[in-house]
Amino acid sequence: MAKAKVLASRYTFADPWLRLRSDSVLLPGGRLLSPCHIFEYPDWVDVIALTAELEVVLVDQYRHAVGQIRTEFPAGVVDDGEEPMAAIKRELLEETGYASEQWYLLGSAPVNPALQTNRIHCFLALEAHKVAEQDLDEGEAIRTHELPLSEFIEQVEVGSLELPALQLASLYLLQTCLRRLRF
Repeated sequence: MAKAKVLASRYTFADPWLRLRSDSVLLPGGRLLSPCHIFEYPDWVDVIALTAELEVVLVDQYRHAVGQIRTEFPAGVVDDGEEPMAAIKRELLEETGYASEQWYLLGSAPVNPALQTNRIHCFLALEAHKVAEQDLDEGEAIRTHELPLSEFIEQVEVGSLELPALQLASLYLLQTCLRRLRF
């Protein structure tokens, strides 16, 4: 299949975390797609941080888009010029006060290739342990807690704990990794 050809491109919104681009695109076969709106976000990172006792480090925080306090993995944005591994180590420490010396990339994938340019990088941190107090960004209110991994997975599977879709993908990658290791 031939690639589409961008005929024109302009930015209609820009801030440090998001740029909205509107393109005019000539599709293979000659059809014109205009406007085609693209969200340019920085890459995102998340981590499944496990303590030595195999408890998952989780964060509860208010998510205004859905008007709820949500339980999630520690996560955040990769700053300009920052490597994903450095970003998630920073985010874990800032959001939870936890750190780890054992880090593994579980996987990386496009977030939503139909509309967005960014990727999510999913990590596993083993033997995570508390080393500091939280250092939250302005506007963040995060409660940290631990949950045994088996109980966490059970709660996700029965629907009593609802993760964001991208974090379900991280959990899938973890479970695939554990099966390969026969854990």
